Amino acid sequence: MRKINLLTAVVLCPVLLHAQDPDAKAPIPPTALRPDIKVEHFMTVGPEAVRLIQHPGTGDIYYTTFTGDVFRVKLNGQPPVAEKVFSAEDHGITRLQGAAFLKNTLFLAGNISVNDNKGTKGRMVRYDLASGEKPELTVVFNTVEYGTNKTTFDHGWNALEISPDQKYIYVNTGARTDHGEVQDNGGVYPNARDNALTAKIFRFPVDAKNLELPNDEAKLKADGYIYAEGIRNAYDMAFDGDGRLFAVSNSGDYDHAEDMFWVQKGHHYGFPWVMGGIDNPQQNPDWQPDPEKDPFLSKFAHAWLMRYFRNDPEFPKKPAGVKFTGPVLNMGPDANEYRDRATGVVMDGDTTGVPVGTFNAHSSPLALFFDTRNVLADDLKGDGFVIRYSGPRRNSTAINPLKKQGRDLLHLDLTYNKTTDNYSVKTTRLVDGFTEPTDALLVGNTVYVIEYGGKGGNLWKITLPADPKAAKKQRKKSKLTD
Repeated sequence: MRKINLLTAVVLCPVLLHAQDPDAKAPIPPTALRPDIKVEHFMTVGPEAVRLIQHPGTGDIYYTTFTGDVFRVKLNGQPPVAEKVFSAEDHGITRLQGAAFLKNTLFLAGNISVNDNKGTKGRMVRYDLASGEKPELTVVFNTVEYGTNKTTFDHGWNALEISPDQKYIYVNTGARTDHGEVQDNGGVYPNARDNALTAKIFRFPVDAKNLELPNDEAKLKADGYIYAEGIRNAYDMAFDGDGRLFAVSNSGDYDHAEDMFWVQKGHHYGFPWVMGGIDNPQQNPDWQPDPEKDPFLSKFAHAWLMRYFRNDPEFPKKPAGVKFTGPVLNMGPDANEYRDRATGVVMDGDTTGVPVGTFNAHSSPLALFFDTRNVLADDLKGDGFVIRYSGPRRNSTAINPLKKQGRDLLHLDLTYNKTTDNYSVKTTRLVDGFTEPTDALLVGNTVYVIEYGGKGGNLWKITLPADPKAAKKQRKKSKLTD
């Protein structure tokens, strides 16, 4: 697909990705797991879709792709079509993974390649979409160069979230390792593990501009930019109706559970020493990894096949005097399978009564959102929701019995525990059968779910049961049409 210039990208000369073909064979829809939920195909989308957001003023839906494209979905007619409004050539982010709106301002975040693709820089920009036919671009920050690597574990800068008071923007930067190991990119960045610019959640004023972020943790903390640390990869974050920030994080190739955290300023959540409430064994100087003896280490795991799990006596020590904050504990009935620490046998928390921190290993939780407007029916009202990207595939349970279910939409019923000063969650599956779902957007009582699609995916419309009065009020405000 050809690149387009910013001057012609917006309003005057949109590039149509595609419209729905009325003669095309409809894809097989996901399956609702309760009778009061409706699933419909909304439209097809292009390849590598990552984020799904809504302009708060116009009501338009936008989605972004990993390769840097930004599309606006036009709804003034049927079928809906998507038009490209920005590309990587416009904003300079060649690995785009974060997007968020604040009024008429569109924030984008991700990474750019440097040093002949051996290094990387984080980058955030914002567009003032109210500035006319040529939206004004402002650079929020660029980071200094640091080493990327040749693995699948360089997660980059990704999730964005605006604070409820609209004063700050939060951005996650994932780990550049699987579990804190050395990743030196063939020796170009000697002894490089994670650093001051990875495995953290940052916070910036929404009007910040032209910042250069150093690889210097003390300086970043002194400037007030590091909000929380020790989170491997919080690929999605969301505020609940009471203004508390939560995040869902991916763990590595060891059979750690996948974390959900209540994210608080100044807290450390344990990475790379702890994931899913379980210690990382590579921190032990005498550890000798062996899948034949360690059931948490699969012989099929990429990090094992590439020998990233190894005896590592130089592994950094836990920071002195720092207390790690644990994950939200999952009480079931779903997504709470775990591997028993003593026996290695996969267990179900429903049977054993053991809480899991938080979701079953390798499920890749994404697309966290809350019913902040309290528009849903009583049993869902005000609650959270998340999607699991990974899940069953052919012979997957034979390889890893932790992956019995997945690629679904989960309901999260959170409860605060005063004794632990943390949350627990009851987790229930609502919709099953997505294909590589990456993000979701709640509009009234409708959830739009977008799929990554290596060659093209789908956008699904999930109608949840609504509170009758709230739904009627929301329909009047919404500019989305059925």
